[in-house]
Amino acid sequence: MPTGRPLSSPAPVGSTAAELSVQPLLQQPDRLKARLREVPSEPGCYLMRDGEDRILYIGKAKVLRNRVRSYFQSGSGHGHSPRIRLMVRQVCEIEFIVTDSEAEALALEANLIKQNQPHFNVLLKDDKKYPYLCITWSEAYPRIFITRRRRFRSPLDRFYGPYVDVGLLRRTLALVKRVFPLRQRPQPLYRDRTCLNYDIGRCPGVCQEKISPDDYHHTLRQVAMVFQGRNEELLALLQGQMQRYAERLDFESAARVRDQIQGLDTLTADQKMSIGDSSVSRDVLALAADDRVAAVQLFQMRAGKLVGRLGYTADAECLAGVDDRQRGPLLGRILQTVIEEHYSQVEGVEIPPELLVQHTLPQQALIEGWLGELRGRKVKLAVPQRQQKADLIDLVVRNASYELQRAQRASEQNLLATEDLAQLLDLLAAPRRIEGYDISHIQGSDAVASQVVFIDGLPARQHYRKYKIRSAAVRAGHSDDFMSMAEVIRRRFRRWAQAKAEGADLGELRRTAGTALHTAGMNDWPDVVMIDGGKGQLSAVMEALRELNLHEDLVVCSLAKQREEVFLPGAKQPLESEPDQLGVQLLRRLRDEAHRFAVSFHRQQRGERMTRSRLSDIPGLGPKRIRDLLAHFRSIDAIQLASVETLAAAPGLGPALARQVWEYFHPLDPPAADEDAGTDLPMELAS
Repeated sequence: MPTGRPLSSPAPVGSTAAELSVQPLLQQPDRLKARLREVPSEPGCYLMRDGEDRILYIGKAKVLRNRVRSYFQSGSGHGHSPRIRLMVRQVCEIEFIVTDSEAEALALEANLIKQNQPHFNVLLKDDKKYPYLCITWSEAYPRIFITRRRRFRSPLDRFYGPYVDVGLLRRTLALVKRVFPLRQRPQPLYRDRTCLNYDIGRCPGVCQEKISPDDYHHTLRQVAMVFQGRNEELLALLQGQMQRYAERLDFESAARVRDQIQGLDTLTADQKMSIGDSSVSRDVLALAADDRVAAVQLFQMRAGKLVGRLGYTADAECLAGVDDRQRGPLLGRILQTVIEEHYSQVEGVEIPPELLVQHTLPQQALIEGWLGELRGRKVKLAVPQRQQKADLIDLVVRNASYELQRAQRASEQNLLATEDLAQLLDLLAAPRRIEGYDISHIQGSDAVASQVVFIDGLPARQHYRKYKIRSAAVRAGHSDDFMSMAEVIRRRFRRWAQAKAEGADLGELRRTAGTALHTAGMNDWPDVVMIDGGKGQLSAVMEALRELNLHEDLVVCSLAKQREEVFLPGAKQPLESEPDQLGVQLLRRLRDEAHRFAVSFHRQQRGERMTRSRLSDIPGLGPKRIRDLLAHFRSIDAIQLASVETLAAAPGLGPALARQVWEYFHPLDPPAADEDAGTDLPMELAS
């Protein structure tokens, strides 16, 4: 089974136990030297990560090795700014993506910084030199404008860029507003009538709602295609306008439109990666392999931009001793396995209309049909042989080759770790899929759980899962880790328990779990389940498995934090083990990753709760009604003190919804009649 990680996942493909250390590289000279030797002397981008796997800095270089080494050379720190010196002291991991040219590295750097927002990047992230174009999709009538800040908008809003030439961006935006009827002002000029822009056709009259929100969104979607590199509609309009100017012998205007077309081409071309057809989204898969392991790279191209990269490792022992003629079909089989594994875990909307693969797949027609069913529309699989698409495959192969070098160095140590774990737990074979679980909360509030997965000793982030604890007994001021862990295990293995109850052979399902095409989703059976905790948590989990009738089918253990002791179900004493032996180190890595993942999810939930208005918890109140209520009453306290009749008089609320709002704030009190229906606020507030 392949394993993989996205661009922002917890651990790099091919990581060993030592490489997952949270200590900075400056404190590990030997590991730092090994990392620097891996960096190629080619153009590309490099990513610096800290001990919690956060991206600290993204940069580009014509020669990656020289640039990355310059950060760590003795005495070089004196030439760096204090900000960079602080960053270097925190670097625990270095990654890189090679490109064909320095120009492509520049475009890729902008895309990666835009997507990840590293803390130590200033330019391209929020600097005045690089503006963005924003479309406020969260509004009924979206605005389109240039901004230099990206952290103050709704998640529904979209940013395009960054653009180096702000003058060219302004001219293009003005051109778009002349070609398409768009709202020209952030606020209406008149309260009860349209302005001149509506009369001359520049604005569809959004201030007086002369156009419906759906029709206006349709127009904005066409405009957005221009800034995504999909500018065919606009170019066709401009070419027609230029032709009409030429027919009228207005050559000055025709030349101006010609320059605008050229400027639009320049503006969008700077944002592309390396392929000219930017109107099609596609995934590109290629691999590099030896006789033991294959490193597969999946590049996600959207509108001509590299927006994500997944790295997989797969077993390649089938390649041992075969000639070149037989090697191609076997490599295609490995690619097909990765495709099945990856796309069975994603939503249908995430599947692009085209996949480029390095080798022909054994069941290519079947895979195309399967992907088409998942997506709901046709998906094309192609093996490019020439021109730009073949060059893109070559680029992915080069990146896969560098990942293969890491995988080769890590494969042997990971194999030793899984074999040591098999010996420790008395298993018949080395475990491939190991799952770890942990609970995170603060005195019962915002309780969540995490499920992390290691395959062949490597993190497989695409299999990570998050759980919100649903039990009413777990709440603020009252925590129960045992109950929470048992709940998560019940939810995780409910499908398998149901299959067993219906007479399915779990052993046969496990044997056929290598393909995602014929298992109806039943391809996630773990070889080992590890619980973060001691005998108490382990007992709660085993009780839940007994309810599911799976207690004799699963191998379960727990890892206690204080002494790094491993417990098995029913045993009073921990297993005889050493904290630094390879099998225990593998469990510790799994435990630490589960803890990190759970804590990050808990912080996210707590932050959302703290920033969310209490009004959001009332059924029937959407964002617009909440804004109208707060604008009318000025505060939540005033809403809480208002009567049902006063609430019903507020804009956007009827009697039924007003009573629902009142009952939310007064769950135990009967509603009283409004003694002064003419007063919008209670007497003490009005005074």
